[in-house]
Amino acid sequence: MWGLFGLVAGGIVLFFVLVSAGMVGYLPKIDELENPIDKYASQVISTDNKLLFTYSQSDDNRIFVDYSDLSPHLIDALVATEDIRYYSHSGIDMIGLGRVIFKTLILSHGESGGGSTITQQLAKLLYSPKANNKLQRAFQKPVEWVIAAKLERFYSKDEIINLYLNKYDFNYNAVGIESAARTYFNKTPNELTIEESAMLIGMLKNSSLYNPVRRPELTKDRRDVVITQMRKAGHLTKHEADSLKQRPIELDFNRSDHIDIIAPYYRQHLAKMMMAKKPERKNYASWQKQQFVEDSISWMEDPLFGWCHKNKKPDGSHYNIYTDGLKIYSTLDYRMQRYAEAAVKEHLGGYLQDQFFREKKGKSYAPYSRDVSDKVDNLMMASVRQSERYRVLKQGGLTEAEIIRNFKEKPVEMKVFSWEHREIDTVMTPWDSIRYHKNFLRTGFMAMDPLTGHVKAYVGGPDFKFFKYDSSTGKRQIGSTIKPYLYTLAMEEGMSPCDGMIHEQVTLMDENGIPWEPRNTRPASREFVSIKWGLQNSDNWVTAWLMKQFSPYAFARMLQSFGLKTPADPVVSLALGPNDASVYEMVGAYSAFVNKGIRIEPLLVTRIEDPHGTEIASFVPRTKEIFSENTSYKMLDMLKGVVDGGTAGRLRRIYNLKGQMGAKTGTTNNNSDGWFMSFTPNLVAGCWVGGEEPTIHFDRMAYGQGASMALPIHGIFYQKVYADSTLNYKDNGMFEIPSDFDPCHDMQRYSPDFYRNEDPVIESEGIDDIFN
Repeated sequence: MWGLFGLVAGGIVLFFVLVSAGMVGYLPKIDELENPIDKYASQVISTDNKLLFTYSQSDDNRIFVDYSDLSPHLIDALVATEDIRYYSHSGIDMIGLGRVIFKTLILSHGESGGGSTITQQLAKLLYSPKANNKLQRAFQKPVEWVIAAKLERFYSKDEIINLYLNKYDFNYNAVGIESAARTYFNKTPNELTIEESAMLIGMLKNSSLYNPVRRPELTKDRRDVVITQMRKAGHLTKHEADSLKQRPIELDFNRSDHIDIIAPYYRQHLAKMMMAKKPERKNYASWQKQQFVEDSISWMEDPLFGWCHKNKKPDGSHYNIYTDGLKIYSTLDYRMQRYAEAAVKEHLGGYLQDQFFREKKGKSYAPYSRDVSDKVDNLMMASVRQSERYRVLKQGGLTEAEIIRNFKEKPVEMKVFSWEHREIDTVMTPWDSIRYHKNFLRTGFMAMDPLTGHVKAYVGGPDFKFFKYDSSTGKRQIGSTIKPYLYTLAMEEGMSPCDGMIHEQVTLMDENGIPWEPRNTRPASREFVSIKWGLQNSDNWVTAWLMKQFSPYAFARMLQSFGLKTPADPVVSLALGPNDASVYEMVGAYSAFVNKGIRIEPLLVTRIEDPHGTEIASFVPRTKEIFSENTSYKMLDMLKGVVDGGTAGRLRRIYNLKGQMGAKTGTTNNNSDGWFMSFTPNLVAGCWVGGEEPTIHFDRMAYGQGASMALPIHGIFYQKVYADSTLNYKDNGMFEIPSDFDPCHDMQRYSPDFYRNEDPVIESEGIDDIFN
């Protein structure tokens, strides 16, 4: 008997020696044990210290949290429930193990309790794959004991608890205690109450079974078991425990799926910026030459662009926002982002979209305009060929005709967008689905602090789940919002807001001697009008007359100085905005009017920290002086006039905004693009509204102009911002303009000779009588 006993004991010792040597089962290497969790989600934090969203690899949305940031209630509940002798053993609880062997194996008591310590449970989470049967699980146990013993040598008790809580999956992409606390209670771990801590610790037994969203009663029972264990361990009195058990589970559930989050377009843009690689021409299509140029410039000049590939971790590898647990401090304000998204929904979803549906109702060419009614099928085919479904079918070997039949003749179950219901379950053909979604107007809106460049709000479209394209960085024709840049050139060259012209048709000759005469919404009055009046009313003839005074090349260079990246053709018609730009670029450009001629580049991030709170990067505004301080005062005077008595008067009449503001409306040909740019002493904002394609637009100017499509989003946004007393924005701002500044101080003398020299045609129009 003793020989047999010795043989068994020797066999057990030999088995553990072999396990420890890595000859039986899997034993992690030392470097793995020293860094058992190497993938953490990065957090993006708002200026008001709220978690906006995370970046994670797949669904492993684990956020690093330090032991010092854990609520003491979490620690008490964990130890009391899972491992009461945790602080007295070295990874394996021999008393607990003996109890399990005696009661479970010998006496067959099924409810004798588990023998696994917290350290063993961590070893299982880290290194044991899911067992397919009991025998396989039995062989995993000894390996976990050896790993647990090694973990106890590498880590303190506090560190093991921290690793365990950081590793566990609490469902709904909530991996780790930080994500779990935010998902179920919208709190950080150190803010959790006793009963909230008990619920989360109770989920450790089986988070799928004890799911507070699906099985609240069962989860409450498990939570109460944890509270009982805390009482037995002396952390609670009987009265406290009984009182806590009476409380229901109250969740503040916030599921994280990277789509139904705040600022999803900002999230996409920031990731693209930070993870960008050094541009190489071979990685860009032939039609992406301009994008390659812009990315190359950004790589050289913008520290945030490609930050992950420009910087290395201590181990020599590059950073990765999806795995390195960074804390990225955004410039977004959580409240202002909410107001921007709400303003888009209120105007676009609550009013403008209905007007578009009404205009297109019953039209065979809808949602396209009547101008292209004979080209609808061709336009639709272009969109079909760009779809993922087309690509998959093409790779599957189907012919073009077969693919078209698949799109047009095979209805499928799908979800489609609706402003009222967010999404609707329906059945339709892919062709009809594409056409249906083209009915929805798109928008881009951005608000920025003009003094710091901090982007406060960023909206790239109506709904990220259905419309991934970011209209804040996408480029469209800018129309009349270009005019302030031309007026700036004029002011910089010595003109004043009080200079002007006789209001009538203006003819310009291009470099080929071909005349160009812009259309105008106002008839000729043949009266003297000032430059200020022309900008105030967005008059095309005044703008064309101003263009006539300068070289188109000088104007194109001025646009580049304002930060518009797409090269503009130096032609006379450039004055009316046929060139493309993004909301992002335009907001940065308009900051110069507030900053006394200094343009500030939009800033998305202020600093980055590693998981332990050490700052590893900081970012400061990038600025460029474009024009003089004196010119900025003249431009402020004119752009204020646009709000106080011009095309942006709705801000006063409808939205009752009181403080000083400057603004400019913009509408392109056929109402394809509606723009509005506005600024106050401490905010500058830009908005574009239009169809997915330029051929999708209102046929009537009443709804298709920038003042109808884009301006209301500004008005609603400002109202919400000013109504929030927690934000330091008041509707009484005043621009910093010297009290003795006279916009007409250096004006040219009006004289008949001056105008005769500029335009001899006026001689026969009684110019002397006008000026007398």
